[in-house]
Amino acid sequence: MTRLFARKNRGFTLIELMIVVAIIGILAAIAIPNFIKFQARSKQGEAKANLKAWFTTQRAFLQEKDRYEEDIKIIGYAPERGNRYAYYFSQTKTFEIRGEDKIADLDSATAITVDTGKFKGATTDPTPAPLGGLSHVGTGAAPKQPGISGTCPGCNIDAVAAGNVDNEIVGNDTWYISTSDAKGSANCGNADEKMAVAGTPFMNYNDVDCDK
Repeated sequence: MTRLFARKNRGFTLIELMIVVAIIGILAAIAIPNFIKFQARSKQGEAKANLKAWFTTQRAFLQEKDRYEEDIKIIGYAPERGNRYAYYFSQTKTFEIRGEDKIADLDSATAITVDTGKFKGATTDPTPAPLGGLSHVGTGAAPKQPGISGTCPGCNIDAVAAGNVDNEIVGNDTWYISTSDAKGSANCGNADEKMAVAGTPFMNYNDVDCDK
């Protein structure tokens, strides 16, 4: 009885503890990168939704005016606040600045800053990654990346979103959308996808996978 009681109350050996710690380390090494990627995909949903809404607004404006328009105030495009991405719709940037105070009532805007009212300390104007020589397929001049290219009607317009989703200083998550199909060289964001289909947000640089 004494021997049985002693066996029941003995502690873990050092080897057993080391095995448990090693198993936990292996599981963490597998789980943490996957969690970061899952978290990034969740954040990237904002860019895809806002660019898609911009495309739909541009199409509606085209039906009414027979042209596209870089000024988001003219087309009535106003994404919700709390955006972690900055948005660019023209080569000339007139920013709608989103900070702690309410958005100023601007007459004109061709870009939107990161909302520092929610993301304090974030870079308001993150630099998008290069778009890898994209060119429009079919009619229209080469993409302005962003902005209007060609002469309307028959022109195209492009938009870009950029944001830091992994809180590192290297690179910024970059998305592209156009009213025309575009194609270019393979890149880190889409190693197997060279076609940016019209109206479909195209990942040009993945802020998690590309930062090594």
